[in-house]
Amino acid sequence: MAASKTKTTQHLPKSTAQQLGGIIKSCRDIMRKDKGLNGDTDRLPILMWIMFLKFLDDMEQVRKEEAMLAGKRFRPGIEAPYRWRDWAAKPEGITGPELIAFINQDEAVRPDGKRGPGLFAYLRSLQSANGDRRDVIARVFQGTVNRMINGYLLRDVINKVNDIHFTSKDDIHTLSHLYETMLREMRDAAGDGGEFYTPRPVVKLIVKVINPKLGESILDPAAGTGGFLVETFEQLQRQAKRAEDYARLQRGTLFGIEAKSLPYLLCQMNLLLHGLEYPDIDPLNALRFPLREIGDRERVDVVMTNPPFGGEEERGILSNFPDDKQTTETALLFLQLIMRKLRRGDKPGRAGVVVPNGTLYASGIAARIRKQLITEFNLHTVVRLPKGVFEPYADIPTNILFFSGGKRKEEAVWFYEHPLPPNRAKLKAPSYSQTDPLVFEEFTPLIRWWSNRSENRYAWRVPITQLESAEWNLDQKNPRSEEDRQINLAVTGRSISEAGALVNAGALRFENVIQRLDTLLKAVPASPPGIHGTLGKLCDIKKGSFPTLKTPPGEYPFVVLGADKRTANAFQFDGEAVCIPVVSSTGHGHAAIHRIYYASGQFAVANILAAVMVKPGVTLLTKYLYYYLWRFKEEKLVKLMAGTANTSLTVDKLSEVTVEAPAEDVQKQMVDAIEEAFEELSGVRQLMGSTSGMLDEATIDILRSSFRKPV
Repeated sequence: MAASKTKTTQHLPKSTAQQLGGIIKSCRDIMRKDKGLNGDTDRLPILMWIMFLKFLDDMEQVRKEEAMLAGKRFRPGIEAPYRWRDWAAKPEGITGPELIAFINQDEAVRPDGKRGPGLFAYLRSLQSANGDRRDVIARVFQGTVNRMINGYLLRDVINKVNDIHFTSKDDIHTLSHLYETMLREMRDAAGDGGEFYTPRPVVKLIVKVINPKLGESILDPAAGTGGFLVETFEQLQRQAKRAEDYARLQRGTLFGIEAKSLPYLLCQMNLLLHGLEYPDIDPLNALRFPLREIGDRERVDVVMTNPPFGGEEERGILSNFPDDKQTTETALLFLQLIMRKLRRGDKPGRAGVVVPNGTLYASGIAARIRKQLITEFNLHTVVRLPKGVFEPYADIPTNILFFSGGKRKEEAVWFYEHPLPPNRAKLKAPSYSQTDPLVFEEFTPLIRWWSNRSENRYAWRVPITQLESAEWNLDQKNPRSEEDRQINLAVTGRSISEAGALVNAGALRFENVIQRLDTLLKAVPASPPGIHGTLGKLCDIKKGSFPTLKTPPGEYPFVVLGADKRTANAFQFDGEAVCIPVVSSTGHGHAAIHRIYYASGQFAVANILAAVMVKPGVTLLTKYLYYYLWRFKEEKLVKLMAGTANTSLTVDKLSEVTVEAPAEDVQKQMVDAIEEAFEELSGVRQLMGSTSGMLDEATIDILRSSFRKPV
């Protein structure tokens, strides 16, 4: 897991990722012994509220020290004897039935020996006049219940959590990622937890293309566990340069709404752990206000959300919506709310909203809402996602609507159909799965297309007039899909002559790919080398640390040998990297590297590969380096391998590899040309299907055409 670069508070011990992971595991093992708990859906929420109280007390002690140094008065959010340090910090403190009574009962004997409100009763009663942390605490505990019945086991859990140091920046950084892992585990255990958890790749895609800016107001009206708000906060942190930027980010930028008590607690904790000190999360129903009463003051610059779908709202809520658009379908009500909340005028607001397929084609009220969206707003893009993105709790296809509050800029709507990877597409029931989920890197072609649009086998435009004639139906099929279906039928046919014809057609199309690449590369201006040096000088090189077979699956891409897509429950690197095998692909004293790998974002790397990351300030594009080393892997990498039984490549040897690259703008043009050729090649593979043995060398042929000779 990536280590934080922030310095740790000097006087506090620091826990390693392994230690923190061990604490969490020990807590869960202890709770398994409690007869009042059934599965992770009971255990994890208890662990959350215990960690929440420890976090608050650690932060309050820091705030008190800061106030004293500044000569200011400090008022704690929680008073004695209800602070963590009063009843939980001492290992030999209150335990057994007395601990359960103190936490659960409205009135109990407090740790100071006096009778008074129990812990939860006290926390629920907190209130403030200026909306500070006391209100947040009260909201969190309004719906929180302690289900543990054994006070001795609960004391053991509390003692374990007491070893987490929330005043350590490194601990919080590490714990924030462990926390996200626990959220996924609770989602999977609950089965229906998807209503407040959006897959991280989908969240990252929407935030990436919406691109919120510091100074804008950002809302998630169905915040769930806070995934969109956390991802946005991390992006805006990178934009903050001055003290006033950080102050603006902390207050008045991010807003959420979450009415259910458990996800509200999870959302608060998630944001606090990631560094947002004052989460502004409304704990009531987002649909409770009449739409007509939402004016300019309530509007925001950005809305990114995955509203609940499949549920129904109570009849009283429906009167808040126009008479001709009242429906019990929650997704349609949220869509109307988002349209109303989006800023209008010279700088219109932007929205990215996840919706189920039914929202795109349902008739009646749904059609009237779509008409409003298309004619009164700028619905510019519909991204169609395949089945299984929301596994394991929903297998229906979903979509992402991207629109703004301004007037329409063109008389058409773009559609982009995200394809399943080949290993999933060829299944009898093509779909993602819980064990083979969507990963963010699969969106790379979509992100590249986003800012430079043209029609291709996944993207097409539908005129507004065509949508109107179809009663505003947005369930528009990819016009290339029928062509692909015919190709698949031909490929799977038994006629040898038909297969031969496909081979010939594929060969001709591949020849066109090479010719097109040659044309593109000729358009790249001649440039003297902009960079000439060794990998050791240009890059940071570090071996992977994750065992190939024993790493549990999770959210993060896991780079291993071979073409299989794997995931890991933690990450080691954050950024772009070229991943190079450091052991021979064949072994037995024979040096060989079958392939190298490109990775980006947060990812794990197996311990038989090394990650090569370009150093800050070096004008070498990672994608260029990837294609360069892929092209010259035999000359530059394989020849350095040594050993008799286990042929290997050391980091020191990798550091000696020389690299030459032109100016940065020329590198980018070359990368664009290569990737355009690869996209065309994917069409050839689709065409030829199982007869594609002749394409085994096609990829390297493209690279040979791009890089003429090694340096």
